[in-house]
Amino acid sequence: MVRKSRKNIFLIILAVITFFAVLSHHIYRFANQSLSLSSTCIFRRQSLDFLSPPPSPPPPPSKPLLPLQPPPSPPSKVLSTEAILIPDWEVLVILPPETPLLPPLENNYLCIYPDKSSTPAKFAGKLPFNGGFSFKCNFPASNRRRLPFFQPALVRTEEREILAGVLPPPKLLLRWNFIVYDSFTTENDVVLLVKGVNNRQGSSRPPSNFRCVFGHDSLTPVKTNVTSSSQEVFRCNRPGITGSRPISVTIEIVEDDRTAVIIPSLAKYVPDNQRTIMQFERKSLICACTMVNNVGKFLREWVMFHAKIGVEKFILYDNDSEDDLGAQVEGLRNEGFDVRTVYWVWPKAQEAGFSHCALYSARICDWAAFVDIDEFFLSPSWLESPRPRANMLRELLPERPEVDRVGQVSIRCNEFGPSNQTTHPIDGVTQGYTCRSRADQRHKSIVYLPALDHSLLNVVHHFQVKDGYKSLQIGTNRAIVNHYKYQAWPEFQAKFRRRVSAYVIDWRVTINPSSNDRAPGLGFEPIEPPGWAQKFCEVIDDRMKVLTMRWFGNSESTMAWQSS
Repeated sequence: MVRKSRKNIFLIILAVITFFAVLSHHIYRFANQSLSLSSTCIFRRQSLDFLSPPPSPPPPPSKPLLPLQPPPSPPSKVLSTEAILIPDWEVLVILPPETPLLPPLENNYLCIYPDKSSTPAKFAGKLPFNGGFSFKCNFPASNRRRLPFFQPALVRTEEREILAGVLPPPKLLLRWNFIVYDSFTTENDVVLLVKGVNNRQGSSRPPSNFRCVFGHDSLTPVKTNVTSSSQEVFRCNRPGITGSRPISVTIEIVEDDRTAVIIPSLAKYVPDNQRTIMQFERKSLICACTMVNNVGKFLREWVMFHAKIGVEKFILYDNDSEDDLGAQVEGLRNEGFDVRTVYWVWPKAQEAGFSHCALYSARICDWAAFVDIDEFFLSPSWLESPRPRANMLRELLPERPEVDRVGQVSIRCNEFGPSNQTTHPIDGVTQGYTCRSRADQRHKSIVYLPALDHSLLNVVHHFQVKDGYKSLQIGTNRAIVNHYKYQAWPEFQAKFRRRVSAYVIDWRVTINPSSNDRAPGLGFEPIEPPGWAQKFCEVIDDRMKVLTMRWFGNSESTMAWQSS
C-alpha cells in the first residue's frame, strides 16, 4: 500500500513538471513573436517618418535639467601651408582660400619650426585674385645658422601644446630668389610672376627656353608654350583642362633635349576661371597706378590734386602698409573719390606690380599714369589758372592715339630736396618742399593701355609699346613732374627699412652705389648726414606751392586736404 502511494506521488510531480515545461515553452514563443512584431512595426514606422510632418517639439522645461554645454570645437590640426623666406629674415606663410581660420586673426596664430621654436604669426592680408591668406613670421635667429632651412607649421596659439608633438614631416623653406610667386588669368592666356630667372636688367632669356607646366605635382602634367618672358613676367598658352579645383602651375627651364629644371611654385591655376582680373564698369579716360607703403599721411593731398586735373580712378598696390592707409582710403571713398587698393604682399617687385596693374586697369581705363605717391604733374600753362579743370591732364595727351600711333607720353622730373624741413610739413609736400636740384631727371609715363607690348616690359615707370606705336617725350616747357624725393630726414629714413625699388633692394646693402634710387653721398647707413635739411637745394621753385594754395587753400595756413 505504501509502495503504491509513493508511485502516485511520483506521477503527480512528473505531471506538474511537464505542465510547467509546456506552459513555459508557449510563453517564450509568444514573447518572441511579440518582440519581432514590435520591432517590425518600429522599423516600418521609422522608414515612413519622412512622409509625415515632424512631430511638434515638446514644450521647453521651465528651467534646464542640466547646464547648457558650448558647441564642440573643431578638431585640432596643423594648417596646410606653403612658406617662403623673404628679405629681412621674414617668413611669408601662404594658406589656400578654403582654410578655416578662426578670428581674431591677430595674435591668434603661431609659426612652429621643426626644432619646436616658435614666433608669432602676424596676419598680412588676403591675396586679391587667388583668394588665399598670408601671414608673416620672423625666422628665429637660432635657425639661421642651420642648413637646410625648413618651413614652419601654422597653428592656433591655444593649440600649441597639443600640436607641437604631432607636426608633419618638415618641408624645405622656399626661397625668394628662385620661385614662381603668383599667377593670374586673362581671356587668352596665363600670366606667371617669376623670381630668379631674368636677373639682369635689359637681358631676358627667350620664351623658347621655357614651358609652363600645369599640375606639375601630378603624374600627368600638361605643358604649354611660353609666349613671352620679360623680367619677372611670363605669359603662357592656356591648357586644355577643365574643372573648378585649383591646380599647381610653374615654369620649366629647358636646359637641353633631355633635362629640365622645375622652378618651385606658390602659384595656382583654376581651369574654369575665364579671367581672374575682371571688371565690368564704365571706362575712365585716365587712371593712376602706384605702389605704396605707409603713405597714409600723403595720400589725401596726392589724390585730391590729381583728381581735380583729370585722374578718375586711383589704383594703389599696397606693399604691406602698417599705417592707417585703409582708413585714409575709406575716407576718400566716402568723399566721392574712386580709390581702390590691391594687396601686393610680394617684396621688391615694383615692376611686376606695374605689369600687373597694366592688365588690371586695361578694361577700366584708356590711359594709366604710372607715378609714385610723392610725384605731382605740373604744366606751366596751369600757373595762371584760377581753379583746376578736369581736362588739364588730358590736354597733355594726343587726342587720337590710334591715329597718331602714340602709345606713351613721357614727362621729365624735377627732384626736390628737404628744403629746410625737419619733419613732415603738416600742410603738405607741395607747400613744404620748394627747393630742388637744377637738372631735370628721368621721366615718368602716362601709357595708352591698348598700345602696350604683349611682354608688359617696363623699366622705371616706362613701358615698351607695340610695334607701330611710339613714345612721345614732352618738353619741360609743356609739363614736368615735381618729385618730392628727398624729404625731411624722418620720412626719408623710413626708406631704409622698406624700399619698393627693383634696383636698390635694401639701402643698407653695399650694392648699386651709383643707382639713381640712392641719395648721392648718403652711403649705406640710416644715419642723418650733416646738413641733410639743406641738401639738393640749387633752385628755389615755389610754383606748385603758389598754385596749390590758390586752388586748395582754405586759408593762409590750411589746405583742403588737411580737413577730414
